[in-house]
Amino acid sequence: MTRLSIVHTTSYSYKAAVARSYNEARLTPLSDDGQMVLESSVKVSPSSAAVGNYSDYWGSRVTTFDLQNRHENMKVTATTTVEVDRARLAPEAAAVDWDVMRSGTVTDAHSEWLAATRLTDIGGEVRAAVVQATEGLAPAEAAPAVMAWMRGEMDYVKGVTGVTTNAEQAWRQRKGVCQDLAHLGIGALRSIGIPARYVSGYIHPRPQTPLGETVAGQSHAWLEWWDGQWRSWDPTNHKPASDLHVTVAIGRDYRDVSPLRGILSGGGGAAPTVTVAITRLA
Repeated sequence: MTRLSIVHTTSYSYKAAVARSYNEARLTPLSDDGQMVLESSVKVSPSSAAVGNYSDYWGSRVTTFDLQNRHENMKVTATTTVEVDRARLAPEAAAVDWDVMRSGTVTDAHSEWLAATRLTDIGGEVRAAVVQATEGLAPAEAAPAVMAWMRGEMDYVKGVTGVTTNAEQAWRQRKGVCQDLAHLGIGALRSIGIPARYVSGYIHPRPQTPLGETVAGQSHAWLEWWDGQWRSWDPTNHKPASDLHVTVAIGRDYRDVSPLRGILSGGGGAAPTVTVAITRLA
C-alpha cells in the first residue's frame, strides 16, 4: 500500500486579455478496486470562475469551470491524497480463449474498446507484425507478446511527437512518449480482437525517495487489456501498473482523457506551464 499526495498545477499567461472561457479538467483520480481517493480539490484562479462537477461516460470525474470576466492569467490547481493498493484487486479470473473473445457476448460488451480510433490507428505494417508475433497464442499469451514486441521496436524519446500524433505516425519514427506507446499498444491489441483502453494518471518516478520528501512527478499514460479481466501494462516502463501509478481517467484514447481543455474568446495564444509535485506519505 502506498499513500501519495499529488499537487498538479497548470498556469496560463495569455498574450492578450481573454474575454471569456469555458473549460473542463480531468484531474481528480478515480476510486476503484486498486485505489481510494481520501481527499481532493480543484481550485481555479481567477476566483470568479463558476465551477461544477460531473462524471463522464467513461466514469472519469470532470471539473467544469467558466470565466466570464476579462483575464490575462489562469491557474488550475488539483490537489489529491490517494491510497493505492493494487493487491486489493479482485482475485485472478480465468483467461478466456479465442472462441469466447470473439463471441457476440464479449464483442458487444467491449465494442468501444475494440474499435480503432484516429489516434490508435496503427496501419498495415504494424497489423502484419502483430499477427506474426502472436501466431498460435491464446489471448492471455498474445497480449504480453505484443508488449514484448513493442519493447524491441520503439524508443522513448521526448519532443518528436505531439498530442495529435497517432500510433502509425509514431511507429514510422519508432519513437514517442508514453501517450504514443499507449496508443500503439492499444491499436495493436485491438487489431487482433483484444479489448484495450487508454489510462491517464500519474507516476511517482523515484521509488526509493524517503517518506515525506516531495519530488517532481509526472503525468503519465499506460493501457489496460481484457482477457477475462482487465490487466494493466505500462509500455514506457515495461511492467504492470504498480502502487506508484495513480489512475485519473480511462477512455478510448487521449482525446477522452485530456487533463485540461476548453474554448476561449481572445487571449492571443498561450503555452501552459505544468508542474506535478508528488509526496509519498506512507
